[in-house]
Amino acid sequence: MSAIYTTVLSAAEVAAHLGEPAWVLVDCRFDLMAPDAGEQAYRAGHIPGAVYAHLDRDLSGPRQPTGEGGRHPLPAPADLTRTFGGWGIGQGTQVVAYDAQSGHYAARLWWLLRFMGHEAVAVLDGGWPAWLAERLPVTTASDPPATRLFEGAPHWERLVALDAVAAAPRLVDARAPERFRGEMEPLDPVAGHIPGALNRPYTTNWDAAGRWRAQETLLAEFLELLGDAPAAEAVFYCGSGVSACVNLLAMVRAGLPEGRLYLGSWSEWSRVGGPVARGR
Repeated sequence: MSAIYTTVLSAAEVAAHLGEPAWVLVDCRFDLMAPDAGEQAYRAGHIPGAVYAHLDRDLSGPRQPTGEGGRHPLPAPADLTRTFGGWGIGQGTQVVAYDAQSGHYAARLWWLLRFMGHEAVAVLDGGWPAWLAERLPVTTASDPPATRLFEGAPHWERLVALDAVAAAPRLVDARAPERFRGEMEPLDPVAGHIPGALNRPYTTNWDAAGRWRAQETLLAEFLELLGDAPAAEAVFYCGSGVSACVNLLAMVRAGLPEGRLYLGSWSEWSRVGGPVARGR
């Protein structure tokens, strides 16, 4: 593979590589309120050659009764190795993930692959709607991919554990402003945010049409957000370690070092009795 793509690709760029054995497409469509909806949508039509990744089954580990790890815990590295290899991802494979937006769920796979040392992964700009808008090929066929040996290993330095969150030089919450302020909470037992966090909703990274904003725009915004905190040491969280990955992808698109993920996020913090802040 002469070049690797590590952030965002347009529908036309992805379409130009359809059918190439070194490219693997992964459909990550999902709905937190209807967990089977994404897989049903995949069966009704998807990009040719794409495999389906279920957020709960494939991109998360088992939930713990203590709340530790949050609503979408990290899968065991051995499970990720098996899953990725089963999707045909190996050395030299270019992965492209997509969902029904520009990366709300696809960015979780982007982050997991990078966590496991596979850098050649990008997200489809505009997601499934952009593919349809350009009238590109769609299929209902889902032939099993050829299994490859996935040889990645976990990079634990990309994660921040519960007991280290408070020491972060900059803490950024990716949830919607009303959830951050504690005005409402549809999923977790307590409303509010981690004390000291700043709010950058993950949707801020896209324009009104759902396409990724320009590199220079993102760079200016993240530099303002980070202040004097080193980009690589900033910690990002959300509800359960999913949409925070959109902000991490945006950092890389902006040309900055990737920050770190508090994967348990608010769903863990609120269940284990962490202190709560409300308002701005």
